[in-house]
Order: sequence, then C-alpha cells, then structure tokens
Amino acid sequence: MLKKGAIGTPVATLQRLLQSAGFKITADHHFGDATEKALIAFQRRAGLIADGIAGPKTLEALQNRARNPKHLSEQDLEKVATRLGIPIAALKAVNTVESNGRGFNDDGRPVILYERHVAYKRLQAVDADADYLATRYPNLINPKRGGYLGGPGEWSRLSNARQITADYPGLADECCSWGQFQIMGYHWSELDYPSCAQFVASMHISEAFQLDAFARFIEADPALLKALKAKKWADFARGYNGPAYKENSYDVKLARAFERFSREEVAA
Repeated sequence: MLKKGAIGTPVATLQRLLQSAGFKITADHHFGDATEKALIAFQRRAGLIADGIAGPKTLEALQNRARNPKHLSEQDLEKVATRLGIPIAALKAVNTVESNGRGFNDDGRPVILYERHVAYKRLQAVDADADYLATRYPNLINPKRGGYLGGPGEWSRLSNARQITADYPGLADECCSWGQFQIMGYHWSELDYPSCAQFVASMHISEAFQLDAFARFIEADPALLKALKAKKWADFARGYNGPAYKENSYDVKLARAFERFSREEVAA
C-alpha cells in the first residue's frame, strides 16, 4: 500500500496511472499533497473508498479504469455508517485499522483464516474425540493457535478440516474468520443468518456483504456499538480484538485514523 509520505518508483508508477486517468500531477517519485488530492478525487470518481491510500483495489481500478463490483465502495460505507448511527469517518477508521484491507484473494475466494484451536474447542463441545484428532492432525486440530499458511493456503487447510470433521457439517467453516472484517463463522446464528452455509455463501458475494456481517456483529453487541458511537477507541478495540489490542496499539491507530478522515471530510 502507498500513502502520503511514500517515495520511490512505486509512487512514480502510481502518479503515471493518475496522469493517465486525467490528473495533472508530476511523477516526481514523492507521495505528497498533490498526489493524495488526485488519488482521493479518483477514488471518489470510481466509487472506491476515498481514503487516499493506494492499495491493490485502487491500483486495479486505475489500471482497468473501473472499480471491481465485488470491492467495497464509499456508498457502501455511507449506508452502514447511517445504519449504525456513526460518522463515516469512524467507519473508515475501523475499515483501515481493523480490517485486513481486502475481502478476496487474487483467486476470487474470500479471505479466510482457519483457527485450529477453535476447531479443537468446538469438537469438544459436540463430544468428539478432539484429543485423538489433535494427535493425528495437529496442524488442523490443536488446543493451541497456529499452523497458519496465510492467503490461499488457508483454503487448503479448510478443505482438509472439512474432510476431517465431515461428521459435523459446517463445523470447519465455523472455525474460520471470514472476509475483510474477519468475522468468525460460529457467530452465524447470533448475527441472524439462517445457517452457517448461508453466512459463508454471503461472504462469497462481495465486500459489501462482508461489511453487512460486520454491521450485524456490531449491532449484536450493545457495548461495542456504544463505544463506537462515543468514539471510545480503547473500549472498542478491547471489545473487537480482546486484551491484545494494546500490543498493536489499535486504539491509538483508530483515533489517529478517525482524526485524519474527519479532516478530509471537512476539506471535501
């Protein structure tokens, strides 16, 4: 990702793409005010999230001269911000800090992360022999988190886990975090999906559907929604990430992102 302050050849490439899109800026290898202003203008024109950050989705839109319809749009954020009763700057802050930035892998499948420690606990809950399975498949069933391959590799792990837990339909899917906002599959019922399969199907449609899952997650937790409305970032980060939020300074990052997006909204 490229943002204000970046320098080098990738910045010059971005600037040339913006030039091709009709913006009169200089390809000086420095991501300054002019580049940020042009980038935000392009993002608004393309219907992308206008955050001034050139990530894969923005670069793809610049190259193709159009937004991928599966990608999140500014309008999608506006609708959910209104739905939750929060400023769009607050939702943009969460999108920037708390999401993984993209909801789909390059192969078109949703971004997932299979959690083997969750599988272990859920197998115990249905009286399966979790310890036996953990001995045979420690990378997929384990009381300790880990074993991640990342990216498309997580789909290989999920496929194998589905076979191992075939007697418990949907269990493996429940043990994954799904999409751009990393919502765990086992939340499907409390988020008012008819089944885990329906939740998973919606994660395949678009990032807007993934954002809807995030909105449902926030709505289902009054304390989390209250913290978000009050912009109490430490409380929100603690509720969303758990105690580990301090290690990654999520609250500080959220506060800074909110201030930045608030300034941009005023300037627009």
